[in-house]
Amino acid sequence: MSLSQIFAVLCRRWYLMVPITLLSLFAGLYLNRTVPVSYQSQSSVALLDSRAVAKLAPTFGNPISNAGGSLVVTADVLIRTLASTDAARDLHSRGVDDPYTVAFAANTAGPLLTLTVTGTDRDKVLAETTTITDFAGEQLQALQAQAKVSPAYYIQAAPIVLPQVPVSQLKSRYQQVMGVIILGTATAFTLSFVTESAALTRRRRRAGADIDPWPAKKVPRGLWGRQLDATAVLTGYLALALFIPSDLALPGLGGVGTPANVFALLGLFWYLAAWLTGRIRPAPGTRLPRVAMCVLAAAILLSYVADATRSSTHKEVLAADRGLIGLLVWVSLVVLVSAGIQDRARLDVLLRRVVVMGAVVAAIGYYDFFTATNIADKIRIPGLSSSVAQITTLDRGSFTRPRSTTAQPLEFGGMLAILVPFAIQQAFDPVRRHLSALRRWAPVALMGGALPLTVSRTSIIGALLVAVIMMPRWKPQRRWTAIGLLIGAIGCFKVIIPGLIGTITTLFATFLNNSDSSTQARTVKYSAIVPYLTERPWFGRGFGTFMPDLYFFTDNQYMLTLAEMGAVGLVALLTLFITGIHQGGAIRRLARTESDRELGQAFFASAVVALVISATFDALGFAMFAGMFFLTLGAGGSYLGFIRRDAAAGAAKAPTTTAPPVPAPRTDAPVRREAPSQLVES
Repeated sequence: MSLSQIFAVLCRRWYLMVPITLLSLFAGLYLNRTVPVSYQSQSSVALLDSRAVAKLAPTFGNPISNAGGSLVVTADVLIRTLASTDAARDLHSRGVDDPYTVAFAANTAGPLLTLTVTGTDRDKVLAETTTITDFAGEQLQALQAQAKVSPAYYIQAAPIVLPQVPVSQLKSRYQQVMGVIILGTATAFTLSFVTESAALTRRRRRAGADIDPWPAKKVPRGLWGRQLDATAVLTGYLALALFIPSDLALPGLGGVGTPANVFALLGLFWYLAAWLTGRIRPAPGTRLPRVAMCVLAAAILLSYVADATRSSTHKEVLAADRGLIGLLVWVSLVVLVSAGIQDRARLDVLLRRVVVMGAVVAAIGYYDFFTATNIADKIRIPGLSSSVAQITTLDRGSFTRPRSTTAQPLEFGGMLAILVPFAIQQAFDPVRRHLSALRRWAPVALMGGALPLTVSRTSIIGALLVAVIMMPRWKPQRRWTAIGLLIGAIGCFKVIIPGLIGTITTLFATFLNNSDSSTQARTVKYSAIVPYLTERPWFGRGFGTFMPDLYFFTDNQYMLTLAEMGAVGLVALLTLFITGIHQGGAIRRLARTESDRELGQAFFASAVVALVISATFDALGFAMFAGMFFLTLGAGGSYLGFIRRDAAAGAAKAPTTTAPPVPAPRTDAPVRREAPSQLVES
C-alpha cells in the first residue's frame, strides 16, 4: 500500500481523523497549562563501616554489617526501612508530604544511596530532602540499637552529596502531553481504517467481487505513489537502528524513543492500514512467532496491572508506560517480517541487508578499538538527546572496548553474535557463488573478528556457540578448513594485537576460580534481588520498572525478568527463545535443499546464542540487540512458512495412485515361440 493511498483513505474519513486529532491537541494544550511544574531534589548518603569491624568476626558483634564484608545488604535493609509504611508515617509527621524514593545510586555496586523528593513547591522540596537525609541516619542508628549493637560498632550514614537545589522536571509534563496527542492521533488513524474496511466489505458484498478500494485515475509517481512492501519498511528501520547511536532518542520518551523504534511503530500502522483494506493477508504457516509474542504481551500486561496495584513511584509508572511502547515496537517487527513479507526473494533481500549493515557496524567497531575512542560520542543529531547518562569509553586491561553505534560493548558483541550465523550461511550459499570471495566473506571476517575486540566473555561465548552448533553439520573438508582458519585467526590476533588473547583467557580463568571483581559484583546483586523476587513471585513489579537509578543493574536478563514480570514473565521469555530454536530446527528438518538446511541451522544457532548470552547481560534492555533478536525471530517464522508451503506443494505434485503390479509370468506355463517373420513384423 502506497503513501498516497493511505492519505486518500484519511481524506475520505476526515470526519473521524480531523475531530479526534484536534480533540487530542486541545487535551494536550489543556494539560500543558493545568499540570503544575514539578521540582526534584536529591542527596546521596554513603554507609561507612566502623573501625572496630577490623577485628575478626564474630567478636565485633554487629549482624547488620554483614560480617564485616560489603555493606550492600545493610544498604538494602536501610532502603526497605525508609520505604516502609511506618517510616512514611513518621516522615509525614515531620512535614514530608511529597513523594520520595530511596534507592541505590546509579552506576555503583557499593553502599551508596540516593534520596529523591519530587513536588510542586521548590522551597518545600528542598526542606523535605534535608529532613529525609537526616532521618536516614536516625533510622540506621535505631536499627542497630534495636539489635543491641555496641555504639563502638555502629555503621555510620555519611551524607556525601548535600540536598541539591530543586530543578524543574518539565520532561514528565511533556511526556503526558505527547502521550495524549499520540494516543488521540493513533486512535483517529485506526478508526479511519476500520471504517474504511467496513465500507469496503459492504461494497464487495453488493458487487459480489473484489474491488479496488481507491481506484485512482492517475497513479502518482515517486515515493509518494510507489507501492511499499514490508521489506522496504524494515530496511528503513534497519538503517535507523544500526547507523544512529542507540542511546540517542527523542526527548521525553526515554530509551524507547529512538528513531528506529518510532519508525517501527509507523510501520505497524502501515501494516494495519494495508491489512484492513485487504492489501495484505498474513502469510500462511507463519503463526508461531506471533503466538509467542502474544504470550509475551500477556505477561507484560499482567505485570503492568501488578505495578498498578502497588505503591509505585512516578518514575516507575512512566517506565511501565515506556515498557508498553517497547512491546509495540517488538510486535511490529515480528508482524512485519512474519506476516507482511509475501515473497521469499524479498525475505532473502532483507536478510542480506541485515548482514551487510551489521558488517558496517562491526567495521566501525574496529575504528573504535584501534583509535581508543567511541565514534558514537561524536555523533550529534538535532532533535535527539542521549537517553543514557554518562556513557564513557570502557577499558579492560590495556584495550579499549568498542561499542560502535550501540550503547555498550556487551550489546555490540551480543548483536554481532546473533548475526554471524547468517553471514556464514550467505557466504556458503550456492546462489551467491557468482560473487567474488571478498563480497561473500567480508561480512564474516568483519563481524567474527570484531567479537574478540570487545574483550568480553559474552562475545567469546557467543562465537564458541556458533562454531559448536554450525560446524558439526558441515562436511569434513569444510569443517577441518574452518578449524584451521580459526586457529590461524587466533595466531593473527596474538601477533597483530599482543596481549588480547591472554586478557581473554584471564577473564575466563578468573571467572572459573571466582576471583573476578565483576563476577563477585554480580553474585552480590543476585542475593540482593532475592527479596524482590519473593515479594512478587508471579507477575513481578512491572515490566521496565526495575531501573538502575532506583535499584541496581542485574546484568542478567532472566533475573531482571523475574523481578519485573515474575515467573509468568520468565516462562514467556523462555517461550520466545524456544520458539526461535524450534523454527530453526523445523526449517532444517523440512528443507529440500542443502542451502535451506544451512539456513535453518543458522536460525537455530542464532536463537541458542540469544538464549545463553541473555544470562550475561540484560539483553532486552538494549534497543539494538532487542530489535535484531525480534527481527530474526520473525524472519525464522516467515522462512518456516515458505518451507512448509514448498513441502506441501511437493507432496501435492507426487502421484497419489500407483499402477497395479504386473504379474510375473508362470514358470510352468508353456512358452510360445513365434516365427521369425512374426518377430520381424513385431
